[in-house]
Amino acid sequence: QDYDPKVQKAINRIQSFEKVREVTEWAKEIGYRGISHDLVFGLPHQTWEAMESTIRKTMELKPDRLAFYSYAHVPWVKGVGQRGFDENDLPSGEEKRRLYEDGKKLLEELGYIEVGMDHFSLEHDDLYQSLIQKKLHRNFMGYTSSKTQLMVGLGMSAISDSWYAFAQNIKTVEEYQKMVEEGEIPVVKGHILNDEDLTVRRHILNLMCQLETTFEIHNSFPELENAFEMLKEMENDELVEINGHHIQITEKGRAFTRNVAMVFDLRMMRNKPETRIFSMTI
Repeated sequence: QDYDPKVQKAINRIQSFEKVREVTEWAKEIGYRGISHDLVFGLPHQTWEAMESTIRKTMELKPDRLAFYSYAHVPWVKGVGQRGFDENDLPSGEEKRRLYEDGKKLLEELGYIEVGMDHFSLEHDDLYQSLIQKKLHRNFMGYTSSKTQLMVGLGMSAISDSWYAFAQNIKTVEEYQKMVEEGEIPVVKGHILNDEDLTVRRHILNLMCQLETTFEIHNSFPELENAFEMLKEMENDELVEINGHHIQITEKGRAFTRNVAMVFDLRMMRNKPETRIFSMTI
């Protein structure tokens, strides 16, 4: 996520560059394709100098693709290891924005192409090829070149997706192990998608994977009019272009893809006062 020892200590993620190099080389030796590294901006104590150093070290290993995520600060979630710092150690909104913009610019200078949001890929990689072939898919783990309607989550708190339903495993190691040992399915909660959910999901995936989507009047939902009002404001800021029922995210708006998609997240919008958004957008 970042090779700066001070940052790693603060987030309780100690991973030396040497160890990452070793694992990456092992993966290449046994024939893995699509090797990916995760980098995170907005971490406590993170500076542009440290971020640049991390990116340049990563380039020594030349992974096929990269995830360049915004740090999600979730101090209210138990057991996430985010206790080695306080709010004052986090970059300001302006500093975080600079980390993203400068990081993106450097990655592109080094030969990586932006794919959707948060992800970058070399031209030969399947992720980029799936983008230009309009086959890119996104699931809970990020972007994938394999468009599948089934994902099975293994381990505590993991989420499974059968396309028509979600299920989440129990959130503690002890309870998870106990249920598995007793032959029980360790699912604690789930949700069956209705027709409206499936329609919304399709448009959100279109926006996140292709940066565009088109609505059909006969297959809309009650809040569509309100959604388009919010999109009009985004169009005024040149983040999207609206042509009839077609929505296109602009180059300027790429960094705000989540914000655009949120307009169509009906469950979040309906419960907005009570909902705590997990991953803050830039």
